Amino acid sequence: MIRAGRAGRVQTMADLAAAHLPKPIRLGTFRNNKLHLREGHPVPISSPGAKTLLWDAEQTSAFNAGEPVPDITGEDSDEDLLDRQEAAAELGVTPRTWNSYRYDPRIAEHTVLVPERAPGDDGPQVEHWPRGFIRAFKAGRPDKGQSPQSGRPEGSGDMVPRDQIVPRITELLDADPAVTAAAVVDELSVAISTAMRCLAQLRGRRIADLVEADPALSLDAAAARLGYPAITRRRAIAAAQDEQRRRAIRPYLQGVADALADAGAAQAGEVEVLHVGDRLAAAILLHPEQPAQALVWDVRYGWRTATSRRHPIGKDPAPEGDGIRYLSTDVQPKPADVLDALADRRRGRKRP
Repeated sequence: MIRAGRAGRVQTMADLAAAHLPKPIRLGTFRNNKLHLREGHPVPISSPGAKTLLWDAEQTSAFNAGEPVPDITGEDSDEDLLDRQEAAAELGVTPRTWNSYRYDPRIAEHTVLVPERAPGDDGPQVEHWPRGFIRAFKAGRPDKGQSPQSGRPEGSGDMVPRDQIVPRITELLDADPAVTAAAVVDELSVAISTAMRCLAQLRGRRIADLVEADPALSLDAAAARLGYPAITRRRAIAAAQDEQRRRAIRPYLQGVADALADAGAAQAGEVEVLHVGDRLAAAILLHPEQPAQALVWDVRYGWRTATSRRHPIGKDPAPEGDGIRYLSTDVQPKPADVLDALADRRRGRKRP
């Protein structure tokens, strides 16, 4: 297993060959001469029988330098990374069964590839999973009357009122930047999916805030400065990128909304930019005398009318027809052009 905080020190046998002293040698030579089996050489950190063997760089560097090999054992942590065999053992299933579990979306999105590789480096990587998440997933397995989606007895709801979930998780994140989803579940009795989603979104917003204040920072550097564990950063950085996209498009959307409100065509208010599926979208509610219930903006197609005030965005852009019309072929037309197109719709003319 890879102990908490040591993912950046992982090496494959190819890395050992490249780091060989007094000079690098070919992987085949290293393997054929069994140099990893020399007396005193650190043992792999991967589980017995693993297809790809892994080592800890701090240990191998000490061995190559003729220094004592440090002991990296320690108490089990939720931040430990487990390979296939270890994850199966933690879950209480066989590795063969784990092969089917690992494709579950709730597990797949938490897969960590080690060792870490720079862009363009196609060296081998091995799938691992955080121990804490495996434990949380185990609590939600569909046995003993439990729901796999929630990790709690089937039919039970979140113990915290919906409008208090984000504030309560925010408090936990304020107290401990490294708080795990499993800890949130234990503390608040919310669904594991809720805990994971909220933590990622909150971390993403804080990363975006920090990069906005200091543009010289990378997203990963910002995550590290905020104290977020390495195994949480992939989801947090993805959420930060979503947040940055939302912030980038919001001034334009708010400008359109303000123009519609000034013209008396729409309700005045703040535009909420949503991430719907794999796209950004927003809706502006129109006044009753307008030719539609709302205008919806989609990052792929621009503005269209909507026939529902309650759920104007919907799951996916609808084709033209049944009261739905696209206002322009431009994804970001000027506010005045949106107003003109809406006026044409009200007069019954379809713009080319």
